[in-house]
Amino acid sequence: MQKLILLIVLSSHMLVAYAQYEPINLPLYEGEIPYRKASTQQEEVQVNDIMVVRTVQEPMVQVFLPAKRNATGQAVVICPGGGYGVLAYDWEGLDIAKWLNSHGIAGIVLKYRLPSSESQTAPHLVPLTDAQRAMRLVRSKAAEWNIDPEKIGVMGFSAGGHLASSLATHFDKGNTASSDAVERQSSRPDFAILAYPVISFDPSYTHIGSRNNLIGQNPEPKWVEYFSNERQVTEDTPPSFLFHAQDDATVPVSHSIRFFEALTQHKVPAEMHVYPTGGHGFSLSINVEGTQKGWMDSCIQWLKALD
Repeated sequence: MQKLILLIVLSSHMLVAYAQYEPINLPLYEGEIPYRKASTQQEEVQVNDIMVVRTVQEPMVQVFLPAKRNATGQAVVICPGGGYGVLAYDWEGLDIAKWLNSHGIAGIVLKYRLPSSESQTAPHLVPLTDAQRAMRLVRSKAAEWNIDPEKIGVMGFSAGGHLASSLATHFDKGNTASSDAVERQSSRPDFAILAYPVISFDPSYTHIGSRNNLIGQNPEPKWVEYFSNERQVTEDTPPSFLFHAQDDATVPVSHSIRFFEALTQHKVPAEMHVYPTGGHGFSLSINVEGTQKGWMDSCIQWLKALD
């Protein structure tokens, strides 16, 4: 009997220890969700070669933390791509977080809401609002998660790269008068990593699907300007790392080039890698042909150099 009790106690301790290594699932908002309106929409998840998420209703973060002994103090909020129509949730989210963990970096996957006139009052503002909130939330949890609050960046892929570059160019210091401790935090990322990103809504070279999904087919000019992020760079834009394939037929490499030029003009430290081949949407470049496979090592070296 005593052996049985001892076994149960030991098993319980093992389960608690194991649970510490499970991802932390945390809703972005407590209470009212900004711009939400009543609808019958429900989140949809489809799993084939990758996990695709649609019509997100409850935005959240999934937090993957490295072992404390390995932790560098850096953290990255990850914005999966999908043209503002879906989220490539594991391909450009969960797998990226685990890769970052292997280098001692906290990976926080953002499940952001996608624009929907059916369930939102201002669809064009919703993804950026969620990204800003995610940055504030992570910063508010820095001590609890063993993160340096001044080493929290954002990373985005394709349309997620547009969201990440929007966050890097549209941020604030927080509302010091707010009763919400999260809202008192700054939404500025300390660095940005942009993977084959959509940057501009200039109709001459934009990714029209992302643009239409976010601001509509006949948008007001002010929103085209606002979300053309190469035009929104300032001296306060955070240091940035960009990578893109020259043969990307979906999002032209000119998106990254023009953002890099704007960063250079404003004397913002930046590093850009353009690979001759790789196409679009190559994630970690595993089982994908092309010359872009070295981006991970380059990115980690750049992150180390930020310290």
